[in-house]
Amino acid sequence: MRIGILMRRPEPGGHSITLDMVGLLREWGNDVDTIDLDTATDLAAVRPDHDLYVLRSVTEGTLSHAGILDALGATIVNSYPVTRACCDKVLVTRLLQLAGVPVPETFVAQRPGQLEPLLDHGPIVVKPQGGSQGRGVKVVWDADELLDLAAPEGPVLAQRYHERQGRDRKLYCIGGQLFGVKRVWPARTYAEKLGEPFTVSAELRDIADRTAAAIGTDLFGLDVVISDDRPYVVDVNPFPGFKGVPDAALRLADYIHATARATPAPADTGLKEVVS
Repeated sequence: MRIGILMRRPEPGGHSITLDMVGLLREWGNDVDTIDLDTATDLAAVRPDHDLYVLRSVTEGTLSHAGILDALGATIVNSYPVTRACCDKVLVTRLLQLAGVPVPETFVAQRPGQLEPLLDHGPIVVKPQGGSQGRGVKVVWDADELLDLAAPEGPVLAQRYHERQGRDRKLYCIGGQLFGVKRVWPARTYAEKLGEPFTVSAELRDIADRTAAAIGTDLFGLDVVISDDRPYVVDVNPFPGFKGVPDAALRLADYIHATARATPAPADTGLKEVVS
């Protein structure tokens, strides 16, 4: 099977679960290409010439590339619509609310200044609509701090701040298998990123099941804050790093390998219908 991995080049000297996954897939007889978009790409040459694509690194560049492949009929893990929805914090938060997933009280605004009345009831966490890896996330306690925020390119999300009770919980789902990792936030060292495994409770498993149904995939990660003994989902990642998951590379390779074998070979039929 031919598999294309849309990913950024790993940092030198670091351990990459993704590269370990790629190595296993090749050992199992797959022809795997890592597709790095750090160089210029001939747009006319972009077409689905792999049996399966894996959207590993989510940037605007990889999302646009995946969008073209999706329009041309490629099979992608996670799919372009799923990944795009997860990257829109406004949209995915509303999907979680509708699915009964506990999230902090959430508001959306076009400008940070519009959030000032919310501070009458306590601090808020302000996030950019499309941020990732904690970039641009700020706890705001008073109106002056809102003035210091950079003007956003799009809407901003504000969630009621809940004081953390112990370490954050990371929930990782791989093909229906669920793994829990306790981790400090923000994690700075590799050991802190690995965290500590914990047994997933029935309540957290229900949250993961509801999330899977809401976003349409069984491969994702959740960031969960525990406050006053209640869990709150504060972020969704369509393809996280899976650090701290036992045998993560093997589990991911098995998932991707099985998906590739179940995927029909791509047919060059031109653009699929994208408008009605």
